[in-house]
Amino acid sequence: MAIATASASRIPIADYVTGIPAGDRALLARAITLVESTNPEHGRLAQAVLQELLPKTGNAVRLGMTGVPGVGKSTTIDQLGMNLIADGHLVAVLAIDPTSKRTGGSILGDKTRMSSLAQEKNAFIRPSPSSGTLGGVTKRTRETMALVEAAGFDVVIVETVGVGQSEVAVADMVDFFLVLLLSGGGDDLQGIKKGIIELADMIAINKADGDNIKRAERAAADYKAALQIFTPAGATWFPPVVTVSGLDNRGLKELWAKVLEHRNKMTATGEFQSRRQAQAVSWMRDMLENRLMAALKANPQIAAELPGIEASVRDGTLLPTLAVERIMAMMKLQ
Repeated sequence: MAIATASASRIPIADYVTGIPAGDRALLARAITLVESTNPEHGRLAQAVLQELLPKTGNAVRLGMTGVPGVGKSTTIDQLGMNLIADGHLVAVLAIDPTSKRTGGSILGDKTRMSSLAQEKNAFIRPSPSSGTLGGVTKRTRETMALVEAAGFDVVIVETVGVGQSEVAVADMVDFFLVLLLSGGGDDLQGIKKGIIELADMIAINKADGDNIKRAERAAADYKAALQIFTPAGATWFPPVVTVSGLDNRGLKELWAKVLEHRNKMTATGEFQSRRQAQAVSWMRDMLENRLMAALKANPQIAAELPGIEASVRDGTLLPTLAVERIMAMMKLQ
């Protein structure tokens, strides 16, 4: 990885700017490697490349997909992607794998789980470790999304780690947020995470195949009823509940039709553009927070005193809020 990043950093910016829109997959992969690098010099180079490519970004349909492990996200994306390619689309999948807190490792196995897409020349799958980032996405998902858009991919699917209260960050960077759920898991409605459901643009009950079809339809009816108690995000769109089977390719064309219907309605009211603009500002704020944290950790005075401050907070002799004020004073940010 270090060798690949070093090689990527030696490529002139102009080569990235001309090569990525021309469809050079090797340059695209190397640019993403730069974006994901923790080396500050690589980061500066990546940002320079992104700034030059910015006019070529923003034209794709951005679809976020989340759901509990085992719900069938990869199988559904694999089949949906194949359907879209058959219709003439170029599909990029940003698949986020969980990083082990114990070892720091990540399986990065989505290319094997999406076997059909992995062999398609009109598809690009980029598995990335979450590196412990909350929100089910990596710190650089937005930048990677911009790069694949500049490369001409007109559908970008972000597959998140899983579903939970911290898995809402993806909704702040996509046009359409899809939540995959299962039926027959016992107390279905107990599994609803209010924060997730309120952000969902659509709920899809997956694995509606074989003898599970009736159970899936009953679960869909239950979720439709449950959605009535939530306040919709806007007057333009009320989240539909559909049944699908990624395995049998059932309901996926209707699912995509809903994604396009949502885009058309939101565009007509101006909400689509407003959402994209808000996401750009959110991206800036997240980057600012990351840079401030990096600057804090790089400050030699803070690095020297932080262990003692943390020890005082740990043993209860220093209030956490006062500890923060002490650190901010050292940063001269009070």
